[in-house]
Amino acid sequence: MGKKMMRRVVSSFFSLVALVVMVFFLSRLTGDPAALFLPIDATQEMLDQFRELHGLNDPLIQQFGRYVWDVLHLDFGDSIRKARPAIEVVLESFTWTLQLALITIALVTALAITIGSVAAFRPGGLFDRFVSLVSLIGASAPDFWIAIVGIVVFSITLGWVPTSGTGTVWHWILPVAVLFIRPFGLILQVVRGSMLTAFGSAYVKTARAKGVGNRSIIFVHTLRNAMLPVITVVGDQAAAMLNGAVVVETIFGFPGVGKLMIDSILQRDFNVILAAIMVTAIAIFVMNLLIDIAYALLDPRLRT
Repeated sequence: MGKKMMRRVVSSFFSLVALVVMVFFLSRLTGDPAALFLPIDATQEMLDQFRELHGLNDPLIQQFGRYVWDVLHLDFGDSIRKARPAIEVVLESFTWTLQLALITIALVTALAITIGSVAAFRPGGLFDRFVSLVSLIGASAPDFWIAIVGIVVFSITLGWVPTSGTGTVWHWILPVAVLFIRPFGLILQVVRGSMLTAFGSAYVKTARAKGVGNRSIIFVHTLRNAMLPVITVVGDQAAAMLNGAVVVETIFGFPGVGKLMIDSILQRDFNVILAAIMVTAIAIFVMNLLIDIAYALLDPRLRT
């Protein structure tokens, strides 16, 4: 298990380095920040001063070498747009995204496991067919469409919740609801399928023959063995949310890292783009590490 974790750390490190190199050079192809941040009638002297101030006059390879050296000393540069350390700007936005992702994935996982387990217990029944239909619709619905319908119905027509912002708990309802629906549909289908397989296994038939109650069969005998594929899907969905729920954050004006990345790309704030990439990549690496640990806890064969 220790060797496997070490291999995962090493491969993730090289993947992160490759990602940073690619994003560094591709971001420079988007254009000159001086053209965005200075007035349209700025003189050549003003343009040169701006580029010199932000180290943009040097050759690209020299800029990259200086960036790597600074990062090794935990200096991620400053945001051109906000005139603050880029890592501070990114961590501030990432905190919002982390809260949004944790709330949503906790609700999704708890409800999908409970409802999927109950539906699989009586396959083909009315509740099972209803759950299958709801999960199929949820898994197929695109986020932007759900968000627009939610705003039109619950914000504009009924006036129950605000359309954007983060001031109160009411501001969180629509973003969480929109992020909830598609992962809920996907995880619910996986839970139902995995539990159906577990219910057909020999140890469950033996438990039933011994007169074990339905609740014990679901939550004691089958749930643990059925969780391995569920953990994979939950981890993928959580990683996608940590990577920046770009559509949801942009539509609802939520100050998360997904919206920050879009704004930074449009405004050529290179240091913020690179810091955001590194922070989200490390978060996804930690998430995958936690999934591996959960796998090992549920299946002792994976510890060797």
